[in-house]
Amino acid sequence: MDIVILDADTLGECDLSAINALGNVVSYGFSAPSEVVSRCADAEIILTNKVVLDEAILAQLPNVKLICITATGMNNVDLDYAAKRGIEVKNVAGYSTDSVAQHTLSIVLHLLSRLSYYDEYCKSGDWCKSKIFVHINGGLREIKNLQWGIIGFGSIGQRVAGLAQSFGAEVSYYSTSGKNTQSGYTRKDLESLLSSSDIVSIHAPLNPQTKNLLNRTNLGLMKDGALLINVGRGGIVNEEDIAEILKTKDLYFGADVLENEPMKANHPFLDKSIAHKLLLTPHVAWAYDKARERLIALTAQNIQNFIDKSK
Repeated sequence: MDIVILDADTLGECDLSAINALGNVVSYGFSAPSEVVSRCADAEIILTNKVVLDEAILAQLPNVKLICITATGMNNVDLDYAAKRGIEVKNVAGYSTDSVAQHTLSIVLHLLSRLSYYDEYCKSGDWCKSKIFVHINGGLREIKNLQWGIIGFGSIGQRVAGLAQSFGAEVSYYSTSGKNTQSGYTRKDLESLLSSSDIVSIHAPLNPQTKNLLNRTNLGLMKDGALLINVGRGGIVNEEDIAEILKTKDLYFGADVLENEPMKANHPFLDKSIAHKLLLTPHVAWAYDKARERLIALTAQNIQNFIDKSK
């Protein structure tokens, strides 16, 4: 079958041979909306990570039979129209649980230790000028006995809970759906979780219930010196509100996701006055090496399963 990969650059450097072996593959690093129809004119199978395939585009692609989303989220494809056309849409779930959990822990450890500050102190040459062997200036907090609150307690949230406990943190959670009850962990309402936690990490989907879930009305409840980490979805934390609060409150924020990606040139997080309170990464929590290998393997399996059914 004719297979088109629309945004291969979003996968980084990885081995696509398992997919290449399944058909006549044409791969594009990036595809603008205006390029999709011409590039997929003959495609029976389309792979997309974030390129939008809405009704207007799909209506011009009569040959497409399968859309493989190289991610978990499916909001970039018009699922209703695809169903009407009989186009199968397959995503990949669960591949990045360990990757995102590790990234969460990395951000927490970095912020608790203030590693950026100490790294710069050494590289700037200031340590060379010191009369003593050590320089202690904030941070350097242990996780043990800290209160770690988790917003969104699915597979990733539960994996983070296990890591947090292994460091001696006391874990509680808030269920954004209201349906998640896990024995062995304390469930709290959002306000109680925010006000009692030293660390809060977000692992929830973006939906009407979580849009702007954290904002100026409740961010002020967080403890002085607390850490807030968003590796769920951009839009869950109101970015303008958290940027303003960081100017006046002893609070630290780490984010791998923003409401609009890539980051906009005038984003409030680019304010230099709050740079020391921020740790930002460009939506890479899902993309650790083994996670991408699993993603490619599971995507290839989705294609193979479709081909087998079509015989």
